[in-house]
Amino acid sequence: MTSPAPHREPSAIDKIAEEFYRKSLELTPEWGVSLGLPGYESAYGDYSPAGTTGQIRLLSDTLSSLANAAPVDSVDEVTLDAMTERLGLELEILFTGRTELNNIASPAQEIRSIIDLMPQESAEDFAFIAQRLENLPAAIDGYIASLRDSAANSMVPAKRQVRNVTTQSIDYAKDGGFFDQLAVAGSAVDPALAQRLERGSEGSKLAYRRLAEYLDAELLAQAPEQDAVGREYYALMSRRFLGATVDLEETYAWGIAELDSIIAEQQRVAQQIKPGSTIDEAKRVLNEDPARKLNGTDALREWMQDKADQAIADLAGTHFEIPAPMDRIECMIAPTQDGGVYYTGPSEDFTRPGRMWWSVPPGEDQFTTWAELTTVYHEGVPGHHLQIGTAQLQAATLNSWRRLMCWVSGQGEGWALYSERLMHQLGYLDDPGDYMGMLDAQRLRAARVVFDIGVHLGLQMPPQWGKGAWDAEKGYEFLERNLDLSKGQLDFEYNRYLGWPGQAPSYKIGQRLWEQIRDEYAATEGDAFSLKEFHTAALKLGSVGLDTLKRALLK
Repeated sequence: MTSPAPHREPSAIDKIAEEFYRKSLELTPEWGVSLGLPGYESAYGDYSPAGTTGQIRLLSDTLSSLANAAPVDSVDEVTLDAMTERLGLELEILFTGRTELNNIASPAQEIRSIIDLMPQESAEDFAFIAQRLENLPAAIDGYIASLRDSAANSMVPAKRQVRNVTTQSIDYAKDGGFFDQLAVAGSAVDPALAQRLERGSEGSKLAYRRLAEYLDAELLAQAPEQDAVGREYYALMSRRFLGATVDLEETYAWGIAELDSIIAEQQRVAQQIKPGSTIDEAKRVLNEDPARKLNGTDALREWMQDKADQAIADLAGTHFEIPAPMDRIECMIAPTQDGGVYYTGPSEDFTRPGRMWWSVPPGEDQFTTWAELTTVYHEGVPGHHLQIGTAQLQAATLNSWRRLMCWVSGQGEGWALYSERLMHQLGYLDDPGDYMGMLDAQRLRAARVVFDIGVHLGLQMPPQWGKGAWDAEKGYEFLERNLDLSKGQLDFEYNRYLGWPGQAPSYKIGQRLWEQIRDEYAATEGDAFSLKEFHTAALKLGSVGLDTLKRALLK
């Protein structure tokens, strides 16, 4: 176990960051739930236009304070760099007047999904849930008001996203579904809460039905058919998810070349699995191997847990610093069936561990280990769990905004994808099947760079994949050829890329930038370079933008 860092006296910049953190929790109490903090168990933020005004005021005031603050050490320099970039960009985005609506990361999902992070064991736990259900309708109504406000300013999401969220909302609101099951579970723990939970469930279902009705009867008619968001807004989103400014055309060309390179490597590995086979034939061999199959979600969860635990035990103290209490991760099957795998961080005190969630689409009950092992490393160790846990343990050095609130997808997801490749380099994916799975994951992420930038900017397709300018329909055919997913997963991912521009490419572009920073760092260190020390120094900075990360490590 590593010794704790020496205590650092908070600076004026730290105090500004702490005040921003505190006020952000007041405006968005859901952050408190995600961090496991007491006092935030039942409240929602204001999703109405007035809530956006409050966010703009806080961002503007904090940036003004930072402009007059001088750093006293290197920690301050990184905080000032990171906060100025993050808060300034968020202000730019809010000033566009857009209200987010997509199938994965908009208030439509977040208002419901925050309940997944709430404890559900004691009578007190379900009393808080009853309060949250009572507050949920106002959150939905505020969100509808913001969507109306955006539409009045001609900022309307594409029809595809409106239809997606309409379907999701109807599913959330169905009788016997999520909210009713929650009420039944709470009533079993404390019968005295039965009426409140039932009323809360009914109110929540009615709220989501109102959202579905508004989307279908009002917003859909105003929504454009075109999915592409265009260069100007896409550039903003790319910066949001990377914390870096990249040349989009150069990155698009790199994505095409990277995809071609990965496919060539898959063709080579296919020969190891079955000489003379194509990639698809080699995958069929792997899929038909009984030793590589898992039947049912219970078996999937147990296998995930075993592999995650083994990685922690093997890597701690050798390649990474993994002290207690971050040496524990909990693998879960998600209560939803949207598709996808995701990680939720531990509570600040680690009493709620970091969790890896697998959201299994309806009807899917067989899983192949060769395709999924790399995902365990991505979400667990050395991926997100190591990354987020390391930052949270830096309380003696970093302010709360740096440790707990700042999250940059390109830095975070880029690290997780970097970790997948690193596990191959460390010998954990030497089995040709497991290596094929890792290459498939890399291929998926490279294809997303090509698809996302190509479709949203309307660029010309590479000749090996099609003719003319990209559009959504050509994009689906391209993804079918490059993403080895079930139909349900593919549809989910396709809709996600179209509705959440710039996020999906941040994984692979983030990995690229991480590798470039590491190589530049190694060149400056020369013979003194230590990969373990590089990883430790980088992760202890917290999740900052990739340009900030580069400046901090290469100064």
